[in-house]
Amino acid sequence: VLGFQNETRITDRLDTLLEADVYIMAVNDDAIHELSSQLPFQNRLVVHTSGSVGIHDLDKKLRRGVFYPLQTFTKNVDISFEKVPICIEALEKEDLVLLKTLAESIRAPHYKINTEQRQTLHVAAVFVNNFANQLYRIAHEITDAKQIPFDILKPLILETAQKIDALSPYMAQTGPAKRDDKKTIKRHLKLLENNDHKQLYELLTQSIKKTHGRR
Repeated sequence: VLGFQNETRITDRLDTLLEADVYIMAVNDDAIHELSSQLPFQNRLVVHTSGSVGIHDLDKKLRRGVFYPLQTFTKNVDISFEKVPICIEALEKEDLVLLKTLAESIRAPHYKINTEQRQTLHVAAVFVNNFANQLYRIAHEITDAKQIPFDILKPLILETAQKIDALSPYMAQTGPAKRDDKKTIKRHLKLLENNDHKQLYELLTQSIKKTHGRR
């Protein structure tokens, strides 16, 4: 695999790409098919890094694969790839071996995952990452409105996440909805001034009740 060597260039011209064992396309999902069709070579291994785009969206003139790091990436936030699971997929056995070697070279845990499984993982990731972060944002808005430091909630956020190492999400669930504490739920709804927050609280409360056999 072509490493980050001193002589490796940065270019915006596809016809000047250096020869490599694998080409990684870390681009917007909508650009994957078009960009892969513009590559000035064929029968070389090209992979995309998307969680939702199929392997066959890459141009068929290429040896196609996927090298999907299941992690959230934010500008100016360092990530250790030793803790990032890589979902790999390839149409040819030898290409799968190459992607496995690539993942091992950065000490990343890796899993052979097909397109349907990867797209399902991407949906699940939206729940545990994007939706969870939206709930953090709402909680921040609620506390900020009453001049309460959001930092008070951070240990709870971390403990909730860490519990998943020891318990299933089902077993880790706590709170008024699980124990069907109607008085607390009613009190919470009265405290919430934003109608959107109220509706979301009620929706999630009903979901937890249904999961744990409450009505």
